[in-house]
Amino acid sequence: MTLTALQPPGWPKPRGYANGMMGSGRFVLVGGQIGWDAEGKFPEGLIPQISQALRNILDVVREAGGGPEHIARLTWYVTDMDAYRAGLAELGPAYRAVMGKNFPAMALVQVVSLVEPEALVEIEATAIIPEG
Repeated sequence: MTLTALQPPGWPKPRGYANGMMGSGRFVLVGGQIGWDAEGKFPEGLIPQISQALRNILDVVREAGGGPEHIARLTWYVTDMDAYRAGLAELGPAYRAVMGKNFPAMALVQVVSLVEPEALVEIEATAIIPEG
């Protein structure tokens, strides 16, 4: 089973995400992951924290038998939208280093703060892993 990106006719093709994803299998719902490592340490900067948060998501998805190709949706919460926009050139390669060329449905929201004071980003994920 693979996920299928949904692209309504006539819509502009999204860059770096999908408008929607379709698949069947076991759902894995990953709670918001922040950019700390297994020891609770944060790297400096938004892009390194995004990379770590994505690695944390993949650790949970792998625990269920999946990989980045099974992630159907990501919801990102950032504390500084200007920093996110300023880091876009760096973000693409950092994202692909963790997720490959898997671009699920995504939403991005700026929030005032996150529970952990050092956290600059939190990302939730939904994966669909094939049965069997």
